[in-house]
Formats: sequence, C-alpha cells, structure tokens
Amino acid sequence: MTLKALICDDSVLARKQVKKSLPEDFDAEILTASNGNEALDVLAQHEIGLVFLDLTMPELDGVGVLEAIKARQLKCFVIVISADIQPEMQKRVTELGALAFIQKPVNSDKLAVILHQYGLM
Repeated sequence: MTLKALICDDSVLARKQVKKSLPEDFDAEILTASNGNEALDVLAQHEIGLVFLDLTMPELDGVGVLEAIKARQLKCFVIVISADIQPEMQKRVTELGALAFIQKPVNSDKLAVILHQYGLM
C-alpha cells in the first residue's frame, strides 16, 4: 500500500526541493500544505502516514501543528525540516513527537537514511 505523505512549508520552492530530495524508490502519494492550518485540514481529511514539516510559517507554525497532532492523537510520523537549528528547538520538537530534525536545504542522503531508519521505505 502506498504511503500518503504531506509536505508542509510556506515556500513553494522549499516544498519542491523536499519532493525532489525524496529517494526515487520512495512509494508515496505526496500532498502539500502552505501553512499549519492547511496541514491540519489535510490531516483531518486524509490518512497521512508521514509529515515533512517546516517550523516557521504564517497562520500556524510547525510547533503548533505538532501540538495539535499530539493533542488529537493523530497517528503519523513527523520529520521537521527547518533552517532553525537551535538545540532548544530541536529538543522541543522531539518532545512533541517529531522523529527527526533535518536542516534546510534537505540533504537527500540524510533524508534517505532517516526514512530507512524508521522503516518508511
């Protein structure tokens, strides 16, 4: 069965870059959202298995999305992709349930390792 994945970033360019960084053999239907509120709408309408989540976005940021996912007990894996690499933020998103934290721009090799590490490929 094909995994449904959501790429949530306010930058169209960043969403495209994440999609291009996915391994060729990553079997997933990719959906996108440009802010946290859109991401929560997608999560409510689809059975999403994996979210690639930016932190800094208008309307609702990535931390707010992680808090909502946790509060709603949604069953999905989250990989945070952000330029904000402060150790405090990495700790916070991990405490909120993120599997991994990848610095922008996405390194495709590092992404592939994380996907394999958590059995998502």
